[in-house]
Amino acid sequence: MKYPAVLGVDDVLPMLDQFDTIIDARSESEFALDRIPGAINCPTLDDAQRVLVGTTYKQVGAFEAKKIGAPLVAQNIARHIVTLFAAKPKDWKPLVYCWRGGNRSGSMALIFAKIGWPVVQLDGGYKAYRAYVAAALENPPPLDFRVICGTTGSGKSRLLETLDAIGAQVLDLERLAAHRGSVLGHLPGEPQPSQKMFETRIWDRLRRFDPSRPVFVESESKKVGNLRVPEVVMERMRASPCISLQLDRSLRVQLLMEDYHHFCADPGALNAQLDHLVQLHGRARIETWQQMANTGQMPELVDQLLVEHYDPAYLRSIDRNFVQYRKAETLTLPGISKDDFIAAARHLHTPGGHTVPTRSTNIGALEMPDDRPVG
Repeated sequence: MKYPAVLGVDDVLPMLDQFDTIIDARSESEFALDRIPGAINCPTLDDAQRVLVGTTYKQVGAFEAKKIGAPLVAQNIARHIVTLFAAKPKDWKPLVYCWRGGNRSGSMALIFAKIGWPVVQLDGGYKAYRAYVAAALENPPPLDFRVICGTTGSGKSRLLETLDAIGAQVLDLERLAAHRGSVLGHLPGEPQPSQKMFETRIWDRLRRFDPSRPVFVESESKKVGNLRVPEVVMERMRASPCISLQLDRSLRVQLLMEDYHHFCADPGALNAQLDHLVQLHGRARIETWQQMANTGQMPELVDQLLVEHYDPAYLRSIDRNFVQYRKAETLTLPGISKDDFIAAARHLHTPGGHTVPTRSTNIGALEMPDDRPVG
């Protein structure tokens, strides 16, 4: 094959994992918005340089813009080679792309090929990749979703994490969205990705699943924080078999206190989020809850939020949105220890496939892992 090889998305994406390095030659802000999974950012023009070249192109002309841009591109590519790629062997195989697969990635790919590396340039660039992902999410693979349902604090996210840790196939939409999926679900210090990056993360997970094995997912709403779950993916989830996770309310309060410890330590942040519930519960009720937060009555506050807000909302929506919920298998957790979740996860997952629980299964009655602590 002659290099640089210019290949389209239909050829490149099925072998995406075969490239040694995926290089995004766009600017840092373009990269931050979304990128091909696993890509590193090596701008041929950074944000400021891109503005300079683009402004010159519009105000003066293409020739003057290229005279300004060419040395900047050459300098940037040289720096990337010296600092990142100088030690790469002759058979190092990179994929390079930019916005439309034009001058920026083309310049880098040409220099790489002249050095002797078998470089591939993505024809159509990120724009073609994005169109491919959007189309793929409109027709996702036929996966066997198993939907973990349960009221707030019942341990759905912990069960998904445990299932993932023991080798089950898991689509954890809250993790991909960096949000716990409720008005209090924002993760401190971790902003949500863009909608496009959220969809990229979902596509990347879906493409790796084995269709012959179940995929465990949580009973999410259409939006996780500010992000929308792709419509067809949501439709497939809502039509899938359900598992109803049950946990005593006192244990749910304890679990939520652990998972939302940042709010326990910062009542002001919690109260700011509670303001979003004024329209549903009225100012007087919200002020009562905020006073409970300010005076350290966190367990009592969490319990009231469950009884008066979260549980009623869940019960109103679950039957309507997940059509197989009424036939859901019930899985009851006796506690919230690591071993409790390991037992539940092992019950749902075996190396050879999926063990469907009985109509009502109490995990406390199952055999615990051999490494369960004594006492």
